[in-house]
Amino acid sequence: MTLRQQLEAIAEVHADEPMARHTTFGIGGPTDFYAIATTGAQLRDLTRTARAATVPVFVLGSGSNLVVGDGGIRGVVIENRATTVAEARIVGSEIRLDAESGASLAKLARTTADQSLTGLEWAAGIPGSLGGAVVYNAGAYGGCLADVLTRIDVLDPDGRETTIFAEELGLAYRSSAFTRGLLVERVILGVEFRLEEGNRDAARARIEQLEAKRKRTQPRGRNAGSIFKNPSSHPAWWLIDKVGLRGHRIGDAVISEKHTNWIINQGSARATEVHALMRLAGERVRDTFGIELHAEIALVGEGFA
Repeated sequence: MTLRQQLEAIAEVHADEPMARHTTFGIGGPTDFYAIATTGAQLRDLTRTARAATVPVFVLGSGSNLVVGDGGIRGVVIENRATTVAEARIVGSEIRLDAESGASLAKLARTTADQSLTGLEWAAGIPGSLGGAVVYNAGAYGGCLADVLTRIDVLDPDGRETTIFAEELGLAYRSSAFTRGLLVERVILGVEFRLEEGNRDAARARIEQLEAKRKRTQPRGRNAGSIFKNPSSHPAWWLIDKVGLRGHRIGDAVISEKHTNWIINQGSARATEVHALMRLAGERVRDTFGIELHAEIALVGEGFA
């Protein structure tokens, strides 16, 4: 059997699928094979099958925190639609909640608030999946995943399933052992949280308050959220604004007038245009302030040169 036939025996598969269809930026060239895992079992089997064929694997969540290169992604992209969330349970004096890694962080935040469980209110406007949230230690408005994460279940490079506890992940500001290259080729399968029993109305009110703030401060349109991490001295948006790049455009990629740490795809922007804006912002901020900006989004695939 060919690799495509092996993958199709497990799940839905498309060849030469444009990644622009699957990212919030609306940018990205084709991948060789695009497989859709709707269950955890499919996610495991697709990964193991591709690796047995020595083909690269990239697991895609919501496609919200990355730019895919114009040349696309070689190998197999697996869209993770494994979204099962278990019932909350009591472990000693704590409330624990398990969820598959393809579940929506924002949806989980709202669902748990409706169940009078608190700890995730800050996440109700973050569009990523749980797997991506772990990798980048997603956070907003003073909260982050490190505050509530207890463990993750992963598929190791050799195909075995293991558990990694939160304290082993080196969770820091928008980073983890994953982003530092210490857990190469591990695929996150499931996540466990530690939540608290609280007041449903208060949790809902907090979510709506934060949502109103997001609408006031964050741009609309096709984007990937914040482009750079905030340095300790000044927010990235302030630095980019001060070097005169508010509204600066390269092709159809534009630094937002509303929030200068966001880049908007205003039509048919290419990854090279987004990357050029990122380099320009980094160079001007470095030359003016002596501060190095570090990307918060991931650049994935080929064709950035």
